[in-house]
Amino acid sequence: MDHFEIKPILESFLFISDSPIRLETLVEILPESNKEAILEGIRQIQTEYEDRSKGIELVEVAGGYQFRTKPSWAGWVSRLKKVKAVKLSQAALETLAIVAYRQPIIRPTIEEIRGVDSGSVLHTLLEKGLIKMMGRKDLPGRPIVYGTTKTFLELFSLNTLSDLPSLKEIQPPSSPEEIVPKEILSDENLKTETEGAPPPQYLPLGSGEE
Repeated sequence: MDHFEIKPILESFLFISDSPIRLETLVEILPESNKEAILEGIRQIQTEYEDRSKGIELVEVAGGYQFRTKPSWAGWVSRLKKVKAVKLSQAALETLAIVAYRQPIIRPTIEEIRGVDSGSVLHTLLEKGLIKMMGRKDLPGRPIVYGTTKTFLELFSLNTLSDLPSLKEIQPPSSPEEIVPKEILSDENLKTETEGAPPPQYLPLGSGEE
């Protein structure tokens, strides 16, 4: 199977998938092919959908590949989908940015930076799936360590944490209280950053401590 044959197969996989498909997954389910042919097929699809007449594009996001509406057509898509915006308070956005930049991070550090109690805000971000509990730090009290999730990457149209801009590149969003889901996300200023953080020193969850 060469990349000319594999292209429509890849296109079919990507079309029906609700979440980004990792390259490793494609290699696993297509043993008749190889990694290089699959990548070539993906590149061909990306090139084809770069055409301005296409309403969608193939992007690399959250460690995989996914078809997404082009930002220029987001307003039209919203008429059909009636997507409910993910609303975050200024406090939640501030806390999310701190977690993104400083992860792995514990609550006392977050509260030291913010200067206020952050328990309820962290609970909200956990409920929305934007952050997760990664384990417990090897300190008195075994504080929980927080980090961002795959959902965070998808929402902010990031492939990996290394794609996050530096602090100097970030400008305040025009409407910080409202973040639009991935289908109609178009504001590049809503990205945040981390990567290059020191190796985490924490214990896996389920080690017996409460």
